Amino acid sequence: MASLFTPEVRRRRVFYIPGYDPIHPRRYRELYRKEGAAQAAISGYALALAPKHAGGPFGWHASTTIAGNTSEADFEVLVWSDIVAGSMGQSIPATYLQLLRTTWTYIASGSLWRLMQLRKGPMIAALYPIFALLAQLAAALAVGLLVGWVVALLLPSGVIANLLWLGIAALIGALILIRFRKLDGRFFAYYLMHDYAHTAQFAGAYPPDLEARLTDFGTRIAAALQDDWDEVLVVGHSSGAHLAVSILADLIRAGKVAQDGPALALLTLGQVVPMVSFLPRAQRLRADLAYLSSRDELTWVDVTAPGDGCAFALCDPVSVTGVAPPTKRWPLVLSAAFTKTLSPERWKELRWRFFRLHFQYLSAFDRPGDYDYFQITAGPQTLQTRFAGREPSGSRIERAVNRYVDIT
Repeated sequence: MASLFTPEVRRRRVFYIPGYDPIHPRRYRELYRKEGAAQAAISGYALALAPKHAGGPFGWHASTTIAGNTSEADFEVLVWSDIVAGSMGQSIPATYLQLLRTTWTYIASGSLWRLMQLRKGPMIAALYPIFALLAQLAAALAVGLLVGWVVALLLPSGVIANLLWLGIAALIGALILIRFRKLDGRFFAYYLMHDYAHTAQFAGAYPPDLEARLTDFGTRIAAALQDDWDEVLVVGHSSGAHLAVSILADLIRAGKVAQDGPALALLTLGQVVPMVSFLPRAQRLRADLAYLSSRDELTWVDVTAPGDGCAFALCDPVSVTGVAPPTKRWPLVLSAAFTKTLSPERWKELRWRFFRLHFQYLSAFDRPGDYDYFQITAGPQTLQTRFAGREPSGSRIERAVNRYVDIT
């Protein structure tokens, strides 16, 4: 097949920043292998995976042949799953205490009300663990008290009998809560509660251990920017999106992005930036958003979809936060348009699988448009060229909603 365009990228370095996920990074390699093969078969190009060539403990190597052009990409997963796992290691009582603290943080700051003015989906996802955990607690109390009351009917009245049935009620209630905790792989109530609690624990400021990890990530990306790559692409998914923003803002401020170096690109997917940037102590993130949005050292494309109930779909993260400068250039806000890029049969299959849809950005589309994760990350075009001249989504939200606009 004759080449349809001049390839710009022969060698690409890709850094993938996951969201709040305690799973081992090999999951992302397997997801890329499986979904990439499916997308290549659908779209008619070749994609092959091999062990990573570049540094980093977790990653893989991918090569594509598209329209006769072969490109290579080395992937590295920037791991913070150990921090996630540590924040999830909470007892049942501690989780309910997190519920109270997190709920109070969002309500007392006024952030909850402001967030509700954006998209309903992520707010339902945010409120779900609160109601789910309270429902579990109510069920445990009700069943425990009922069993205790039945036992009390069988015993002669007295102090000992009262203590006994109260003890039985407490034991039954505790066993039910433990059972709910073990079944959280189905309910995701504890998982989501820990996620929001981790975000809110410092009212939007990054925890010290995460801030240190961002510095480490920045060091790895800065080293890649000194090597002979055609493009360095940073991909931030879900909570990883705002982490990527802060990392790249730090690198550009520090003068570590040379004009004659590799093209620098940022792809944010399924972002939940307002959950952090709307909190009172998120000055660091708000400053990074404002700064990065006006820089010409990079290309920044933000992709979400209204069908993803876990993301702030088509909400410009800079503008809705209220920190857009007059010179704002980025991000280019685009829709993955699940209802158009997935066949009716596939959409029907996935529509109510909310967590699976949140990962659709990293997966194959059976009716792909110009968004193809595998061509973007391993194909012959830079992110800038692929979306050059592309108009942003007409249904995006840009109005400033945030109450807190102070930055540092």
